[in-house]
Amino acid sequence: MISSTESRGREANGFPALRRCVNIDPDSFADEYWSRQPLLSRADTLPQDFTDLLDLDAVDELLSRRGVRTPFLRVAKGGVIRPATSFTRGGGSGAEVGDQLADDKILDLFADGNTLVLQGLHRLWPPLIDFAAALRAEIAHPVQVNAYLTPRSSQGFAHHYDVHDVFVLQVCGTKRWQIHPPVLADPLRGQPWTDRKAAVEQASSQPPLIDTVLEPGDALYLPRGYVHGAQALDGVSAHLTVGVHAVTRFAIAEALLAEAASDPNLRTSIPLGTDLTDPEGAVVADEIRATIVALGSWLEHADITAPGDRLRRQVWAQTRPAPISPIRTAVALMALDDQSVIALRPYLDLHWRTSREGIRVETATHVLDLDVGTASTLEALQAGHSVRLGDIALDPEAALDLGRRLLRAGVVVLV
Repeated sequence: MISSTESRGREANGFPALRRCVNIDPDSFADEYWSRQPLLSRADTLPQDFTDLLDLDAVDELLSRRGVRTPFLRVAKGGVIRPATSFTRGGGSGAEVGDQLADDKILDLFADGNTLVLQGLHRLWPPLIDFAAALRAEIAHPVQVNAYLTPRSSQGFAHHYDVHDVFVLQVCGTKRWQIHPPVLADPLRGQPWTDRKAAVEQASSQPPLIDTVLEPGDALYLPRGYVHGAQALDGVSAHLTVGVHAVTRFAIAEALLAEAASDPNLRTSIPLGTDLTDPEGAVVADEIRATIVALGSWLEHADITAPGDRLRRQVWAQTRPAPISPIRTAVALMALDDQSVIALRPYLDLHWRTSREGIRVETATHVLDLDVGTASTLEALQAGHSVRLGDIALDPEAALDLGRRLLRAGVVVLV
């Protein structure tokens, strides 16, 4: 079973974002497909198409009217990445910075068969900001969104594999996809396909596992590692690639190793004069064995809390809650009173602990030390309830102060 992590303690919301990407029950997807095998979902089996998230008019606006800069765009043809200078220039008086997208250069490149990759759209385009945040809250792994625009009968990139899972959402046009089994199962970020280029080329020369054409509204899930290539057919093809940066057991191992630095046996220097150029030498071998023993001993008695906290902070650093309105909120703060109503900021990850001294609240960006009497308010907020400041079980001035602190830290929003 999987459960929604949107605002800890809230009811699972039915996974509406995930259901836009797959045509099976979320639990079945988690058990049978997630990180295991591809899944093709045709448009007529999904709730709606993807033009509400992005369409060609939106792409034109991003390319020509929003002052977008590198590295939010890549341009490629036949596997060759174009230099940024080929599609950027300064924006004129008052906007001279030289890496802004130049729409006329982009027009020329696209007409010449180049693929455009708009990157980081989960930070640029409002519908995708909301969609990515919702999906991340549902699946509990960091999410990014790119868009690929390919001219007819063109291919921007050679066969390759990704080091993150992807949901391919076909927006318009058609594209032929060929999927091959992995040459490396579950590759990590430090194991790119370019390190196994010959194996990838060999795999792509074999009959594909899947050979299909994606049409508007179709979706394709690919676990990391699956070798794939895609070519636009008739007309312009546009698709969204929703990348899921899966949190792995190796990330847990890294968190454990980082905490292992607390063990003096693992901080011991190796003998002076040890010849490290001879990895099979007796001294080096003995030190490796001793380190394995010391590490194993430390792991047997390791406290799981500290590595868990470290992993949580690493994941938080890759995510972002719903946007807030800085100016409107600052204005509203000046008029805050006992009738003001607050709610937890959507998609915010929140962690708090109670001690004799009080309550410590942590988010990705803030740490707040609060009175123990605020526990019931925090519980209500995490349960998805709105809270009127006048109903908080503190004296009136303390309740207003709590509201101000939570608002200024971006923990809550006014409703």
